[in-house]
Amino acid sequence: MDAATIDVAGIGNAIVDVISHADEALLASEGFAKGSMTLIDAARADALYARIGPAIESSGGSAGNTMAGIASLGGNGAYIGKVRDDLLGGVFRHDITAIGIRFETPPATEGPGTARCIVMVTKDGHRTMGTYLGACVGLGPEDVDPAIIAAAQITYLEGYLFDPPSAKAAFRKAAAIAHQAGRQVALSLSDSFCVGRYRDEFRELVMKDIDILFANEAEICSLYETDDFDQAAQAVRGHVSIAALTRSEAGSVILAAGAAHRIAPAPVARVVDTTGAGDLYASGALFGLTRGLPLPTCGAIGSLAAAEIISHVGARPEARLDQLVASAGLV
Repeated sequence: MDAATIDVAGIGNAIVDVISHADEALLASEGFAKGSMTLIDAARADALYARIGPAIESSGGSAGNTMAGIASLGGNGAYIGKVRDDLLGGVFRHDITAIGIRFETPPATEGPGTARCIVMVTKDGHRTMGTYLGACVGLGPEDVDPAIIAAAQITYLEGYLFDPPSAKAAFRKAAAIAHQAGRQVALSLSDSFCVGRYRDEFRELVMKDIDILFANEAEICSLYETDDFDQAAQAVRGHVSIAALTRSEAGSVILAAGAAHRIAPAPVARVVDTTGAGDLYASGALFGLTRGLPLPTCGAIGSLAAAEIISHVGARPEARLDQLVASAGLV
């Protein structure tokens, strides 16, 4: 097996995030379930944009955020996702390549515009998202670059992308290429509502194609149709080599080889915005795994990265994560 030249290759929805503070009344009037991600069409995205207050706009998407974390930790990565050849597509491409992530997926030249996610952050720091997928739904197997996947230690799949049939085919193609090259495949379940829509297919994907699974408490419970976290954790054993399960202020649990490693949350002075917490936890854990670090250390790096991201508005690190990790004595 050739040596890997890429730490992590992420595949996900290439989305420009529009992040704004919002009150509970706005969520209620728009019919959003607090803390959820709801798919919306272009007309509703425009109407919602008109209702929100001042916003921060930046390239985002779950796997994109994770790749930004990998770069901030000092790792190298590549990203596969679909944008349109429009203004927002240019913004996304500039932002992700400027931080050192390879992004070579050709843009769509016709059809829907680049995706955007309107993120409404309430005073308690929780985020509720209305997402217009736009060009994202056009990503398919033809966009999966075999050379990039074969060169990556870990290919990381974003569960949010599981809606379009063509993206499911892209996932399976990428997993097959990775495993043929002797690499590993990771999946983030992303959203409990998404899991609920495709539970059987997610279970099949997890059992057949996934080595490393990331999920929060709601997502893993949805996958195995239980309200009991311990039951869900027990169910996932044997389906993947490593399961990293996050539990917000209760920290996380990493399950592997019959052991359960309980990871304490990293301290944070004030929770400002939970957008990207799971994405950055995955960054830290994946970075640790590509460096061959012990699982508790991988989890601790994930917790530290998540703590940094929830201390400010936005889902991209403001501090250098490699410096934070070094100061904490984790590498």
